[in-house]
Amino acid sequence: MNFIDTLKQTFKQGNSLIKLIYINSGVFILLKITIIVLLLFNVSGSFLLTYLAVPADLTQLIHRVWTPLTYMFLHEGFLHIFFNMFTLFWFGRIFLMYFSEKQLVGLYLFGGLTAALLYIIAYNSFPYYASTLHESFLLGASGSIMAIIISTAIQAPNMELQLLFLGNIKLKYIAIFFVLTSLFGITSTNGGGELAHLGGALAGYLFVVSLHQGRDLTRGINRILDAITNLAGPRKLKIRSNPHRKSSTMSDAEFNMNKARKMAEIDRILDKIKTSGYESLSVDEKKRLFEQGKKN
Repeated sequence: MNFIDTLKQTFKQGNSLIKLIYINSGVFILLKITIIVLLLFNVSGSFLLTYLAVPADLTQLIHRVWTPLTYMFLHEGFLHIFFNMFTLFWFGRIFLMYFSEKQLVGLYLFGGLTAALLYIIAYNSFPYYASTLHESFLLGASGSIMAIIISTAIQAPNMELQLLFLGNIKLKYIAIFFVLTSLFGITSTNGGGELAHLGGALAGYLFVVSLHQGRDLTRGINRILDAITNLAGPRKLKIRSNPHRKSSTMSDAEFNMNKARKMAEIDRILDKIKTSGYESLSVDEKKRLFEQGKKN
C-alpha cells in the first residue's frame, strides 16, 4: 500500500475530527503547491487567498458569497495551520466525550459562519475599521475552533487540562482566558481575527445552552450535509417501519443530555471518593461506578 492509499484509508476510517483536520491540511497543501507553481511562471498566487477568504467589504462579499464557507478551511502559513489543528485535535477530543461526531462538524460550520457574520457586521458598523474595510479579509479555522473550545468549557467547566509549566488548569479558566484575550485584541492589527474568535465563542455558548433546552442548533446544518451525502453516494435500501409502533429512539439532543447527566453523576461519585473514601459510597453509587468501569 503506497502513501496515498494509506492517507485515503486513514481518512475513511477516521472519525469526524480526523476528517476535519485532513480537509484543512489538504486544502493548505494544495493551495501552497498551486502558489509555488504559479510563481515559477512569475504569476503571483496571492489572489487565491483573497478569492477564498471573507472580505469585510460588502460590495466584494456580494460577488464572493461562497467565502463564509471556504475561509474556515483556509490557512496562510505553516504555523497558522499547525497551531489551529493542534488546538482542534485536543479540544475536539474533549468535545466528543460529551457530544456526537455530527455535532462536531455542525458546530465547526455553525461557529465559522457566526464568526464571519460578527466580523462583517463589526467592520461595517464601527468607524474604527473604516480605513481598512476595503482591504480586510478573514481566513482560518480559529473561529470554528473557538466555538468547540467554549462549548466544551460550558459542558465540563471543571475538567482539567495539564498545561506545560502551568500544571492542571480547569477548562472554564482556559475559556475565559481565550475570550478576554480576543476581547482585548479587537483594536489590534489582528482585530478582524479577534472579532471572529468572539463570534465563534458566541456560537459555542448558544449551542450548549440551546441543547440543554432540547434544541440542537447544528441539526439544520447536518440535515443539509446528509442530503448532499445522499445525493453524492449510492442509494440506500429503504425499510418501512410499523406506523402503529411507538418509536423508542432518542434525538441527538436527548441522547447527549442523558450522556452528560451520567457523566456528571460519575464525576460526583469520584469527588465523593476523594473526600470521604470508597466506603462512604452507597450501594447504588458503587453499582453505577462498577457499571461505568465495565463500559470503559
